[in-house]
Amino acid sequence: MIASTVTDLEPQLANFREYWLGWGQEASADDSLTYYRSGVANGQLNGVLRLQKSDEIDISVARAKSCLAGMPWLWWVGPDSERSVADKLIAQGAERIGTVPIMAVPLDRVAEVAGPPDLKIETVESSDSLVEWVRTYCPSFGIEPELLDLAVRVEAGRSDSSRVVRFIARIGQEAVGTALMREAHGVAGIYVVSTAASRRRQGIGALLTSAALDAGRQRGLRIGSLQSSQLGAPVYARMGFEKVSEYQLLHIS
Repeated sequence: MIASTVTDLEPQLANFREYWLGWGQEASADDSLTYYRSGVANGQLNGVLRLQKSDEIDISVARAKSCLAGMPWLWWVGPDSERSVADKLIAQGAERIGTVPIMAVPLDRVAEVAGPPDLKIETVESSDSLVEWVRTYCPSFGIEPELLDLAVRVEAGRSDSSRVVRFIARIGQEAVGTALMREAHGVAGIYVVSTAASRRRQGIGALLTSAALDAGRQRGLRIGSLQSSQLGAPVYARMGFEKVSEYQLLHIS
């Protein structure tokens, strides 16, 4: 299963599912109901990624609530879930809270980007730099400072470490942004793109994304794929990404 074009969705979706299943330090399952539980009290770090059979939606919702009890969590409904899932979840009381574009680019067609001339991008190699990397991205993803140690522990314990390259951007001694490239299924999956609040709108996130895509190209991959915020989508479009699908985000109380 290797992506050959940006519209070849399944390899991109498989990369995405596996990345988030890697957060499942406490529990995860990849069957009809694909979910992950990190134990970190943040809605993005616990959730359901896919439901392939929706004929017994009440049973699936009850299972999700049981498996993720005590944690904030989200339900992602994308093109790898059965088509009726979102509507059936809403009928069960779920609230649609947004959509997340899935965007992809051929790695030989990434447009050049510019940013601060004194910006340096490094790979994260040591345990100390891993702590700094997590600390840098936490504010962008709403991860509270008291959860830092737990988030670092999960990152350090990922089973897919050989497939992952982490990047940190610096201006002088200040860490100003992060990104991650995950190699799987012929796809360079791009995750954890963040920029420090005081340094936004300078091109730092685009440069980090470009560095992560280049790492995928160096590994012989052909397609880069990411899940964008609505604000980030125009930036990625200027780099050559195109929207190929989307996830709906739902919350169930």
